[in-house]
Amino acid sequence: MQALYFDGKALKYDANYPDPKPEAGEVLIRPTRLGVCSTDIELCKGYMGYNGVLGHEFVGIVEEVADKKNEHWIGKRVVGTINCVCGKCDMCKAGLKEHCRDRTVLGILNRDGCFADKFCLPAMNLLEVPGNVDDDHAVFTEPLAAAYQILQQLTIEGRPFVTVLGDGRLGLLCAQVLSQLNATVRCIGKHPEKLALCEKWGVKHRLLSDVGLRMDQDIVVDCTGSQDGMRVAMGMVRPRGTIVMKTTVATPKKEDMLDHLDLSPLVINEIKVIGSRCGPFPIALEALSAEKVDVVSLISRRMKLSDGESAIAVAKTGAIKVLLEP
Repeated sequence: MQALYFDGKALKYDANYPDPKPEAGEVLIRPTRLGVCSTDIELCKGYMGYNGVLGHEFVGIVEEVADKKNEHWIGKRVVGTINCVCGKCDMCKAGLKEHCRDRTVLGILNRDGCFADKFCLPAMNLLEVPGNVDDDHAVFTEPLAAAYQILQQLTIEGRPFVTVLGDGRLGLLCAQVLSQLNATVRCIGKHPEKLALCEKWGVKHRLLSDVGLRMDQDIVVDCTGSQDGMRVAMGMVRPRGTIVMKTTVATPKKEDMLDHLDLSPLVINEIKVIGSRCGPFPIALEALSAEKVDVVSLISRRMKLSDGESAIAVAKTGAIKVLLEP
């Protein structure tokens, strides 16, 4: 089968990658649509020390199951959560399975991802896609769930001022989701053509170069994908405000590192910092089904899996969302 993988040194396409076989509790999925994520780009820079097939954003059809009890999934169109967990450790028993001590993560940690003709995932991770949600929408379930995770973690009081830093894939999704709150939301970025999408959603937007760091925002969400995001966020958030960190980046080489980041403002201004990662798939699917969020406008390019190396390169150049088809 064909697959796009990272061997620890370089991104490669292989037309004869070994076929996967579902183990106990798993199913075999044939993806019909795939999404390139900033995490895929960072993995190719050494993030997480990952080797294997890339990809964790997908919608596909279940073609095979390892256990008879899961036969009802065969032929179903599904999306799936990416953390594959043991269900036995202290984190799992405490209801924090996304932080399972022994987890593997689709296309990110010790598990081949979905950028292939077929891949495996535990049946417990699957959600059936509603009939009125087509593949172009369903493939956004994972990143949209990550955006909705912010709402699970924050307590919104009054009418706060919220800034989303970053006008890329995740930043534009977060701006739409947060605009559903009783809050004043703006998206700050560096690309006028991307920020222009905010016009159709009624979301305020500004270029970073036009914004002063006045420490007046109640909540700042860092979706920059940049080592510098935290510094800018600290310059925008008010004393006793909240910074939500969505950025994950590969550790830079020593010669490329930014000047030392001074974290003392977090202490002096008593800032709350919240890390935010994976989110609720059911809520994301409901939002897609109810057309609460515009995802199709984010699609920049459609490419074939066989052009996967070029697709990653296109995503690096600033395309909002690159979709792959087998």
